[in-house]
Amino acid sequence: MKTRFLDYKKAILSAISAVNLLAMVGIFAFTWYNFYLLQIGAPFYYRYGNWLFFFIYAIVLYAITSVLGGYRIGRLRCSEIIYSNFLSLALGNVFTYLIMTLIARKPLPAGPFLLMTLVEYAVAVIWAIFSSSLYRSIYPPRRMLLVSHQQASAHLIDKMNKRPDKYEICECIDVNEDIHLIREKIDAYDAIVICDVGAQMQELLIDYCFRVDKRFYLVPTIEHIIIANASKVHLFDTPLLLCRNQGLQPEQRFAKRALDLFVSSLGILVMSPFMLIIALCIYLYDRGPVLFKQDRLTIGGKVFTLYKFRSMVVDAEKDGVARLASKNDNRITPVGKVIRAIRFDELPQLFNICKGDMSLVGPRPERPEIAEEYDATLPKFSYRLKVKAGLTGYAQVMGKYNTTPQDKLLLDLMYIENYSFLLDIRLLLMTVKIFLMPDSTEGVEDSTDETDAPAS
Repeated sequence: MKTRFLDYKKAILSAISAVNLLAMVGIFAFTWYNFYLLQIGAPFYYRYGNWLFFFIYAIVLYAITSVLGGYRIGRLRCSEIIYSNFLSLALGNVFTYLIMTLIARKPLPAGPFLLMTLVEYAVAVIWAIFSSSLYRSIYPPRRMLLVSHQQASAHLIDKMNKRPDKYEICECIDVNEDIHLIREKIDAYDAIVICDVGAQMQELLIDYCFRVDKRFYLVPTIEHIIIANASKVHLFDTPLLLCRNQGLQPEQRFAKRALDLFVSSLGILVMSPFMLIIALCIYLYDRGPVLFKQDRLTIGGKVFTLYKFRSMVVDAEKDGVARLASKNDNRITPVGKVIRAIRFDELPQLFNICKGDMSLVGPRPERPEIAEEYDATLPKFSYRLKVKAGLTGYAQVMGKYNTTPQDKLLLDLMYIENYSFLLDIRLLLMTVKIFLMPDSTEGVEDSTDETDAPAS
């Protein structure tokens, strides 16, 4: 690790991001001056009006790109950064074009704006490739020691090995080894990963890493997540941490419900033509029911009826046994494959959100039978029911379709404990990003997120 650059890492990444933003604003300014200024009118004949509009464009583009991860050099793969920039530019430019049209009070030619977007795309690709290469040359992968039980480490190693640009697991050591040997091993590496370690050993490892300024990564438990977001209380000279454990506060529930009603109503209005076409295709394929209804769990363990477009054959569960769908499930119809791939099978859940059964953002609702199976092996799985179930969620955005129940629980608890109105907005925008990503719709080897056979 080139330690001489570590102290300047944030500054370097900020400079790299600034180059991207300045380039995009420069391209926009060129397009503005040469194609749109004279068409919009007097308010922009003067210098300050132009600069104000450039500033607004920069703020809008920076906000969207930041949310979608377009500046996360070193954390996301180069291809993901390019994808994020493409989507950010598309959203930002559409928004800016609409504002320009409203200001001009007349339709403006879209050709120059489309050409500008293509040029920005080309610049974004060059920037992403160069920036990622620069980052890798300055900050090579960290050489890491994994401290864990041998049987628990294989799954984590497999995940971390998928990011060789970030992590290099050089050695694994069993937590039951002598502590002095473990400390000697720690000294030889840039960082350590602590996974599935008992409380006493974890305390020893963290204490040693803190004393010798060694970076460590910790795979959290549920208790870690709850405590990490506790409120600090200072009533006397002994500090306290307060964990309320009540889900959302009343004002948070009000803001969340207002967002749900606005977005779901707008979504139903905009997507109604697509829903009509999908319904027609499903019916024409096998003359079966268009929708299926199924019991799912939401806040407090309440059971509600969830609506989805039917994507499987009518008798998918003719034996009466609740089963999860497989990666290449032969029960899925041709129409179902298409709508599941782009998540349009879930559009009817907009009506669930309007009714108040669900929220736009929250843990995905599980079937009561499947939840019971999870509870048998993971008793704390029901902690997810502190908030309403959601159409999308933290686990869906940050994880994958085949994320394990344990990891789903941890991710959903991170959402519950960190909830804010802005977090919901961010997750909705990030859902747009993963909408067409194949990884987000993966199944597990023999079981995926849900079975959507029609309920009797």
